[in-house]
Amino acid sequence: MYYSKFFINTLKESPQEAEIPSHKLMLRAGLVNMLMAGVYNYLPMGLKVLENIKNIIREEMNAAGAQELLLSALQPMELWRKSGRDKLMSDIMITFEDRKERKIGLGPTHEEVITDLVAQYVKSYKQLPVVLYQIQAKFRDELRPRFGLVRCCEFVMKDAYSFDKDEVGLKANYELQYEAYKRIFTRCGINFVITQADSGVMGGAVSHEFLALTSSGEDKVYVCPKCNLAKAHSEEKQICPNCKEDMSSVNALEIGHVFQLGTKYSDSLGAKFLDNSGKQRSIIMGCYGIGVSRIISAVIEQNHDDKGIIWPKEISPFDVIILPLDVNEPKIFGAAKELHDGLSKLGIDCLLDDRDEKAGRKFNDADLLGIPFRAVLGKDFLNSSFLELKSRNKKIETKLNLSDIAKIKEILTK
Repeated sequence: MYYSKFFINTLKESPQEAEIPSHKLMLRAGLVNMLMAGVYNYLPMGLKVLENIKNIIREEMNAAGAQELLLSALQPMELWRKSGRDKLMSDIMITFEDRKERKIGLGPTHEEVITDLVAQYVKSYKQLPVVLYQIQAKFRDELRPRFGLVRCCEFVMKDAYSFDKDEVGLKANYELQYEAYKRIFTRCGINFVITQADSGVMGGAVSHEFLALTSSGEDKVYVCPKCNLAKAHSEEKQICPNCKEDMSSVNALEIGHVFQLGTKYSDSLGAKFLDNSGKQRSIIMGCYGIGVSRIISAVIEQNHDDKGIIWPKEISPFDVIILPLDVNEPKIFGAAKELHDGLSKLGIDCLLDDRDEKAGRKFNDADLLGIPFRAVLGKDFLNSSFLELKSRNKKIETKLNLSDIAKIKEILTK
């Protein structure tokens, strides 16, 4: 991809409405555009990051035995009345009447809809277990949207639901999802902790929260400095039960939550099955959510410096940015195009900065965008035919001959 043909709009200064580093950098790097308070458009660079995160989630969810579907964002309020959550979530739910006077809500979550769907199809214990998930926009009427994608009115979420015939099955699926979440957040490059949590309006007996450690997080947790054990925050001083060390109070941002729901929704929405003795019983459910768009904020909060974003490799919008510092010099620009085309054929996602701009501007934009590697072809290239390959995290800096494209690919992908 050529920079001049890609819809990138970087800003030198942070917009006034941005409060935390991730919000400032998302706007400055042209990842998102604010349509109105709490509502954002994803620009091409931001969408590439979002899609990379979705792909990681899909890979791990599928590996854990879940199947993807897509549920409607429009939900009949009748289902919410059956579960009793129409009143519990009335403050944040966006509702309206259509021309047929049907009362409809924009889905803030999908427990009612998925339970109603499964109730229509699953009738026997032989059809269980079932694990279904989706990645979709959710809608909540946030009173005070802030921090960009951290707290907004429309956001992307992955929600999964397990349906089992007994508690043994629920616990097995819960463990599978729990471990999948650990792999997802690790692959996204997030430093996270896990705490046992309050199930709140979701219901159920057991739940765990996955939290990214960041100074701008709105939650507080206790974390052991030695073994990284985390516990929910309280007013009392906490001692780690493993290490006997004083636990530190730190800020964190919720990025995922898993729940053992039991029969809360299957009871109220009539999701029943016949067991092997012919007795009708309620399906036992689990629920597993990830704030997909919020992951972008969490990653940037943990991976940035004073110059810009530092993307972890797996979710970066590009693998490498190629910087020919003089696009009017045929040898330099020709070599840059050769590198771009050669790496692209090897499956490397390249961004070639073909702009006729000063070197300082190109370096600044490259740092701001945070792409893991940059390949620089400057004046030295005219004499040596060597390019400089440097990682954004400053851990790798080497000079390589343009002809050694296999070595370049190896460094970019390891």
